[in-house]
Order: sequence, then structure tokens, then C-alpha cells
Amino acid sequence: MKKLFAILMAVILCLVMTGCAKQPAAQPTEAPADLPKVGVIQLVTHVALDAACEGFVQGLADNGYKAGETVQLDLQNGQADSSNLATIADQFVANDMDLVLAIGTGAAQTMAGKTTEIPILGTAITDYEVAKLVESNEKPGFNVSGTSDMNPVADQIALLLEIVPEAQTVGVIYTSSEDNSILQAQMAKEAIEAAGKTYVEVTVTNSNDVQQGMQELCGKCDAVYIPTDNVLASSMPIVYGVAVEAGKVVIPGESGMCMAGGTATLGIDYYKLGYQTGVMAADILKNGTDVSTIPIQMATGFDYCFNATMCKELGIEIPEKYQAYAQEMASEGTK
Repeated sequence: MKKLFAILMAVILCLVMTGCAKQPAAQPTEAPADLPKVGVIQLVTHVALDAACEGFVQGLADNGYKAGETVQLDLQNGQADSSNLATIADQFVANDMDLVLAIGTGAAQTMAGKTTEIPILGTAITDYEVAKLVESNEKPGFNVSGTSDMNPVADQIALLLEIVPEAQTVGVIYTSSEDNSILQAQMAKEAIEAAGKTYVEVTVTNSNDVQQGMQELCGKCDAVYIPTDNVLASSMPIVYGVAVEAGKVVIPGESGMCMAGGTATLGIDYYKLGYQTGVMAADILKNGTDVSTIPIQMATGFDYCFNATMCKELGIEIPEKYQAYAQEMASEGTK
């Protein structure tokens, strides 16, 4: 019996040792735990905000903070859901992030409501004062700074009237709850009325309202202006379909919106804006610069964009001086 017991124990020991030997070696984590931790909270997925995120990551990398090597980077997207944004913000606070990038006004407001300690940089935000994120754009005062995507609204309205010189009424559509959209709509109203034209507007609350809102607006105006509005930006294929059917020119606030369903614009390069914010983040991480003392930075330069596909649909001949800025839409499936 003792001999049998000894044999059984030997077999069990052999199996245990064999099992351990088969276990893979521990894999290294994505980045060492002692590296700086940077979180990115993005309001929603669309071309402009995605480009800003990509630019930010590259701006960090080019200034010594490469994801997985010299910085821990956690990219999160709220998908336009306030509860998702709140959960992400809570996670970032619990993880004691060294810095957070907030892409979009709603994301920044949610993050700022969760912490007064973690440095927050924003991008794709039009006016930080209007959004109540800072005491002033020159001297933020709180733990928030960043880059502004304020558009050359008056120049965009001038471009609209150059393309549609016979337009007498210009319509504006935007989301009633987006502070920055409200500000841009007011600026557009001033520019339209200064040009001696009539201003009309329609507001929406979410993407479900866009088709009906566009149809209503197109029935009231000769051409359409859309600010850098997150709901409208994610609904540009709907805008495109209604505008083409109604035969209306659409001037959106930025080139991503233009190529997704607008006619033309003079707008911001959001990749460059995100990159600019990445440089700011690297300075904070490297030098410990107090974010509350960093003035809000404006975008540096704007580019024309003409959607050649939509221009053909509307029978618009792109002026020679703008031919270099004409592009075909990536997919006919947006119709």
C-alpha cells in the first residue's frame, strides 16, 4: 500500500510540474506602470474629432511621449452618450491620470465636472468661456486649457454668397443644446444680416431631427450654413441627401463635414489642431507647466475645401481659383 501511495504521489507531482512548464511566460504590459498616464475622452465618432485625436497622439509622440513606450495612453469614446462620458471621466479620476485630453465641448464639461486636480486640455471646442470651462480664454484660472476650433464664420458666409450670389435668405441649422453652435449661429446671423440678407434658422436636439429639420430649412432659404456642430457633423450624409434633392448649397464649418455632405467651406484642419494640443500636453508632462496659466490657443490657418461630387449634383461650376481644393466624395454611398 505504501509503495502504491508513493507511486501515485510521483505521478501527481509529475503532472503538476508538466502543467506549470506549459504555462506561457508572463507577457509585458503595453507600457511600464511608472510611465505618465494620459487619457483621451472623445465626445463622439466623426471625421473632425477623429482627426483631432490622431493629431494629438502624433503631437505627443513627436515631443517625446510615444504610446506604449514613453507614455500610457487610454483612448475612450463616449459615442455622444452622457452616461458613457461620465463613466469614462470617473475611470480617469480613479486611475489618477496625469493629464486628460477632452475632444469636444461635452466631453470637456463632463471631465471638468469630475476633477479640479487633473490637468485637462480640450480641443475641438469653440469658446471655452462660453462653455464655462475657464475664467477667461487669456487666463483660464481652472485646471482646463486647450485649443479652439473657432471658425472664420464671416469668411464662410462670404464664400456662400460668392457661390450663390443670388441668395436672399440664408438658413442655419444647429443643435439647440450645443453652446458653441449657438455662438457660431449668432456670428453667422450677424454676417448674413451685415451682407443685407435674411437670416432664418432651425434647431435640432439629436440626429433623429436632422432630416426633418433640413427639409424644413430648405423650404425657407436659398442656401444653408452649418456650424461645427457635433450632431450635424455625424449626420452629414442625411444633410447631403436632403440638400441635393432640394438643390441647396451647404457651407459647413469644416472640411470633414464638407466632404461628408457639404458643398464647400473654408475651415480648420483638425489634425493640425489636435497636433497643436499634443505639443501643449507634452510641455505640461515634461515641464510641469500649470495648465491654469496657459492661454487658450487658436487654430493657425484655414484651408478651402470643395466637394466636387456635390457641386456636380447641384450644377455648380467650381471657380478656377478654387479648382485645386476640389475633391470627389470618398463614397457614392453617402447619397
